[in-house]
Amino acid sequence: MGYIASTIEAGSRAHYYPGGSRILVKLTSEKISGRILGAAMAGGEGVPKRIDVIATAITAGMTAEDMCSLDLSYSPPFAPVWDPVLIAANELNKKIGREKSQD
Repeated sequence: MGYIASTIEAGSRAHYYPGGSRILVKLTSEKISGRILGAAMAGGEGVPKRIDVIATAITAGMTAEDMCSLDLSYSPPFAPVWDPVLIAANELNKKIGREKSQD
């Protein structure tokens, strides 16, 4: 079983809202199926909330593509429109697609 990983950095709040911090998210999945295998996250505020989302996705057997369809909360003081978890899932899903097209 091969794996693939993608790492992104994004803001914890809406870009125009003061006091946000940067969050680094690394997602790892099976190369062929896209099933999420694990994650690592570092940053300030909001990391526990976001790692819980990923833990739930792993428990549910979700793929990167499934995660791209999640409807996560948006509130400028707490989360941007495109949450770092969604950005990470989208980047991983694109990477999986590129890998499959090379096979």
